[in-house]
Amino acid sequence: MRSEKKMMDLILNVAERDERIRAVYMNGSRTNPTLVEDLFQDYDIVYVVTETTSFLEDEHWVDVFGDRLMMQEPDKNDQGAGGDIADFYGYLMLFTDGNRIDLHIETLPHMQEHYGEDKLTVPLLDKDDCLPEIPDATDEDYHVQKPTEQEYLARCNNFWWCQQNIAKSLWRDEVPYAQFMLECIIRRDLDQMVSWWIGTQNGFQVSTGKVGNYFKKLLSEEYWTMYEATYADEDAEHIWDALFAAGDLFRTLAHRVADEFSYTYRREEDENMTRYLKQVRRLPSSADRIF
Repeated sequence: MRSEKKMMDLILNVAERDERIRAVYMNGSRTNPTLVEDLFQDYDIVYVVTETTSFLEDEHWVDVFGDRLMMQEPDKNDQGAGGDIADFYGYLMLFTDGNRIDLHIETLPHMQEHYGEDKLTVPLLDKDDCLPEIPDATDEDYHVQKPTEQEYLARCNNFWWCQQNIAKSLWRDEVPYAQFMLECIIRRDLDQMVSWWIGTQNGFQVSTGKVGNYFKKLLSEEYWTMYEATYADEDAEHIWDALFAAGDLFRTLAHRVADEFSYTYRREEDENMTRYLKQVRRLPSSADRIF
């Protein structure tokens, strides 16, 4: 596996030799001073270029970075942000030695409009002094934000309301929908409450990662064990167990967050839905009424 020095030298040497490339900067995890480096960190690189057309017409210009296992071009696959590829284009490259470069090319006007929006940005090369001065890289934009009372109440309401969808899908033996609701809807609300609680413990000066990446290191052992119990396999009874485990953890942390901000936890929503879930779990498949 090529070292960080070799990778950075390669990235900068390519830019220095190519007159179309006028500046280089990096963002992402490698610019975050709070993270411990590891071998899976990407190189999130942006080349500021005079134009993109000549790059786009030459599909092999990126071969200089090494032998690839695979490449994705989100803008070609219509997975990009919907911008004009004449201004901004990306190449996501995984190499045979395990390194990965997420490389974007952008025009000078595009850079001038967007440079520094991501506060995890570090300039690497500037041939024309075109990169504006920006503060040192910080992850402050990724810190957990304090919830308003309305945000808190809405999150609690949605967490408990959506659980009835899991209950009925399990009774119908529709595991895919139950798992979808648990992992894509309920977990979203649970993760937000976990993040808010972590924020209260760290003065809201901490990031919990994109989708709770850092929960394990930020939660107590007790709470992490509770969080682990919210995952289930395809067995319906295990999904029920995970759902009730999610409720236990959400309830515990929601009370603590409410106390922190003097908000009111609507206990009746919790109690009513929990009673409903227990009733549906006991229902035989031949039942003709819920209560």
